[in-house]
Amino acid sequence: MGLTVKGVEAAKCREKLYRILDSDGLYLEVPVSGNKRWRFRYRYSGKSKMISLGTYPVVGLKQAREARDDCRQLLRAGIDPSEKNTRAAQNAEALTFEQVGREWLDLFSKQWSAKNIKTVTGRLQLHVFPAIGAKPIAEIVPQDILRMIQSIAARGSIETARRVRGTCSQIFRYAIPKGIVERDPAGDVKGVLPPITKTLKHHAALTAPKQVGELMRAIDGFKGSLIVKYALQVTAYTFLRSSEVRKATWAEIDFESAEWRIPPERMKANRPHVVPLARQVIDVLRQARPLARGSQDFIFPGIRSAARPLSENTLNVALRRLGYTKDEMTAHGFRGTASTLLYENGWPESAVERQLAHIESNQVRAAYDHAKHMSKRREMMQWYADYLDRLRDET
Repeated sequence: MGLTVKGVEAAKCREKLYRILDSDGLYLEVPVSGNKRWRFRYRYSGKSKMISLGTYPVVGLKQAREARDDCRQLLRAGIDPSEKNTRAAQNAEALTFEQVGREWLDLFSKQWSAKNIKTVTGRLQLHVFPAIGAKPIAEIVPQDILRMIQSIAARGSIETARRVRGTCSQIFRYAIPKGIVERDPAGDVKGVLPPITKTLKHHAALTAPKQVGELMRAIDGFKGSLIVKYALQVTAYTFLRSSEVRKATWAEIDFESAEWRIPPERMKANRPHVVPLARQVIDVLRQARPLARGSQDFIFPGIRSAARPLSENTLNVALRRLGYTKDEMTAHGFRGTASTLLYENGWPESAVERQLAHIESNQVRAAYDHAKHMSKRREMMQWYADYLDRLRDET
C-alpha cells in the first residue's frame, strides 16, 4: 500500500535521514532538517540509481507520482532519467532570475487584480531585477537575497522588504519542480528583518495604507495649535525632515512656481533642495500665513515667541497627543511612510531618492539629475498628496 497525503504530512524528522516507500520506486525522503523531498530509485544498465523529483509541499504526492511515471516511461524507451535531468539542469544554468521571474509572473498574474499585478511588477522591476535579475537563478545564494532586502529596509521600507523576500521565495518554489533550482534561498533569510526594524526604531513609521489613512484623519482633527497642525500636514505631504519644516521661512516659498527652495545651509547634505508643492501644501501655507503673528520669517513660529521656530520636539509631542507612541510613529517617520508607499505604487527610485534629498556623490550628475527628474518629481508629489487624501477619506 502506498503513501497517503496525510501520511506524507505526518512524516516527522528523526535523528537520522530515512525514506518511506510509496510505490514503483518512489520514496519520500525525510532528512534531519525536516525538509521532505521526493526520490525515485531505479536500475539502468545493471546499476542502481536515485534521482530527485522535487521537494514537498511544492511537489505534492500526485505530482511526484506523475514525475515517477514519466521517469518509468523514459526507462521503457531506453533513456536514463538522470541523463535527462542533467541536460535539463545544464539548460537551467543559463536561465537568469529575471527570466524565471517573468515566466512566473506571466503564469500566476492571470488570476490577480490589476492593482496586485502593478504592485508586484513594480517591486520586481524596482528592487529585485536590478539587484539579482541578471544572475543565473541556480547560482543565487541566501546572501544575495539578504543584501537586497537589507538595502530596501535601510531606506525605511521594512514592509516592502518583507514583501520582496516573499515574492522571491514564490519564484524559487516555482522553479524547484521544474528542475531549475534545488532549493529556495529566500526562505533562509525569512527571519532577518526584525533586527533591522529594531535598529530603525527611533524612526518608527506607519506604512500600511489603512494606518496612514487613520493618521491623516487624526492630524485633520488635531485640537491643539493650528500652527502645529499645519506643520504636521506639511510634513506628511512633503516628507521633509522635521528641522527642514520647523525652520522654514516665507522667503523659501515661491507660490507662483509652486516650489519650496531650501538653501544648502538648512539641508543635511549642505546642498540646496527644491520641493515641488502639491495643491494641498499651497492651501495649508495660505491658511498658515495669517497665523504668523507678525513674523516675517518663520512659517511655523514658536508657540511662545514668533521670533523663533517651533521647538525641536513639538511635532513628536503632537503625535503623542494624537495617541501614537514613539514606537509607532515619529516626525522623521513620515519619510519612511512616503518611501514605502511611493515604491509600492511603482514610482521610480530616481524620483523618490532625489525627493528624499539623498546624497548624490557626483556633483555633475547631481545637477543633471535635478533638472532631468523635476517634472517626474512634481507629478509624484501631487500624486502622493492626492493619495494621502484618498486614504484619509476612506472609512
